[in-house]
Amino acid sequence: MRKIKKYWSDRSNGKDSDELMNQNHNLYKQPLPPVKPAHSEQLRKPLPAEKYRRALALCLSLLASGMTIADDNAQALTLHYFGTAGLSYVTSGQADFVRDLSQPNGAKGGQWSYQLDSLAGAQANFQINDQLEIVAQAVSRHRYDDTYLPELTWAFAKYSPRPDVDLRGGRLGTDFYMRADSRLVGYSYLTVRPSIDYYGGLPFQYFDGLDGAVTVPVGGGLLRTKVFGGYSPEKIPLENSNPWDLGGSSLLGGSLDYQLNSWQFRLGYFQLGYQRDLPGSFTALMTALRRIPLGGQTADAIAVGGTTSRHYSAGIVYDEGPLQVQLMVSGVKHDSVFFQDSVSGYLLTGYRVGDVTPYAGLSWSRSSPATLSSTGVPALDAAVVSTIGRTGSNQHTYTLGLRWDFHSGMDAKIQWDAIRGAPESTFLYRWEQPGWTGQTHVLSAVVDFAF
Repeated sequence: MRKIKKYWSDRSNGKDSDELMNQNHNLYKQPLPPVKPAHSEQLRKPLPAEKYRRALALCLSLLASGMTIADDNAQALTLHYFGTAGLSYVTSGQADFVRDLSQPNGAKGGQWSYQLDSLAGAQANFQINDQLEIVAQAVSRHRYDDTYLPELTWAFAKYSPRPDVDLRGGRLGTDFYMRADSRLVGYSYLTVRPSIDYYGGLPFQYFDGLDGAVTVPVGGGLLRTKVFGGYSPEKIPLENSNPWDLGGSSLLGGSLDYQLNSWQFRLGYFQLGYQRDLPGSFTALMTALRRIPLGGQTADAIAVGGTTSRHYSAGIVYDEGPLQVQLMVSGVKHDSVFFQDSVSGYLLTGYRVGDVTPYAGLSWSRSSPATLSSTGVPALDAAVVSTIGRTGSNQHTYTLGLRWDFHSGMDAKIQWDAIRGAPESTFLYRWEQPGWTGQTHVLSAVVDFAF
């Protein structure tokens, strides 16, 4: 149990999982306690609570059955589980507040919602020998098709020919940004949820491919170099149409992590090459543009299929004694002008007193639309501007919260977010209605567990 507590204490205090793996060869061995037409009413309607309870019961029953196996073969197979039970209340009724863009709908104004943060997950680790390990993870959460069907988020083989080299292949979690790979494990981070301004526009949870990492001592610290590549198998929900299938879209990137005493530094880059265009109204607009003489150039400019988005990120974490401070910044450049180029970031600080950690944060997201030539048809020009406007974000968020670690492997959190944005800031929301001002308040309470 000491290793379990130490691992998740490190994760909750801001240490990136890759950095932690550097400190202990094969850390995964340790137990984890880790545009718009008329919309579809079926997509907008929340999932009945009974379906969620059945999905949760299924995950827990699989956990219970697997723990017996782990007890009988403690040295070979271990099983761990984690989850969050949460409620959120949003004041504005003109837009659905979502955790990230993988959710088709979210918390509505004037209502309490469990959909944003509630989830359950299980992870199995099979240690074949000192160098080879198989890892699988499944999570039930509010996903793109408005269900809680469990999905396989990790399924990889890890080979470590030396303590300073890790090679993995299979389905891998995305750690494109610092701490991004632990977004589904509420116990591993300080706040109720990762910053929406920073992580909300990053709906990718996993990819199928390979990665490799090498760790070397540099200047009294540890430098970890990592590269990865593969393909996305995920789908992104869209309003008023079928989900956007990212299957076959290529991913390529890498990161540099440096840890020196209580400091962690990270530089990251990844690019996503889209295999196909968005479906639904976007396809209809592209067809209409290509039917007029001056529309072809505009259609080529906003086309997504065959283009690439490039993400740049940097992060700093200080964690010493009761104090932790996190600062993250990122920028995104898109080949397609359908997506607005953007910058985002957040600053978070917390100070632990006994079992209680009050925290405060500021986050922001800014984007800038491209300017296109007129098609000569006012109605089409307006449709193009509206379509590009859907990817705009211009807001900042003030956060205050309190975390209470009331039991080993469990915490309770309460958090207040004050979002201050412009009316055109719509990218990080769902189902905006007339009268949306870009401003709202969110009150959240969760209980996290990880064993």
